[in-house]
Amino acid sequence: MLASMGVALGLHVLFAMFWVGGMFFAYQCLRPAVAEMPPGDRTALWARVLGNFFRWVLIALPVILASGLWMMMNELPVVPVRVHIMLGIGVVMMLLFLHVYFAPFRRLQRAVAAGDTALAAAQVGTIRKLVAVNLSLGITVVLIATAGRYLLN
Repeated sequence: MLASMGVALGLHVLFAMFWVGGMFFAYQCLRPAVAEMPPGDRTALWARVLGNFFRWVLIALPVILASGLWMMMNELPVVPVRVHIMLGIGVVMMLLFLHVYFAPFRRLQRAVAAGDTALAAAQVGTIRKLVAVNLSLGITVVLIATAGRYLLN
């Protein structure tokens, strides 16, 4: 049992780190670095970068959810309130990501393929705002996961 909890926790943290860290990198590092690129080049780059990143997130979502639920099931009958908070925020994050992936990201890909730079730029803007929300939620979950044991009972 102890080994399975260790594997679950390791996978959970690793894939959460990929997701939240990737959002941080995209928002705080890549976005400012490409701001001066011509719009067509910038939107094409975002479509490629997000395509690569989102493939990892699509792997991370079921791993994070399954490992988190596994750990919760093994903490029964008393699951700490911080764990319920993390689960709730995590589900919101996953739903927000799925919206980004299936709506503005798909529109971005189609706009880039069609050479519609204005529509592509609008989709990048929408994705940027939604990633800012998800990044904020992700940072909140990290803080709850680490400091919550001491602050929330």
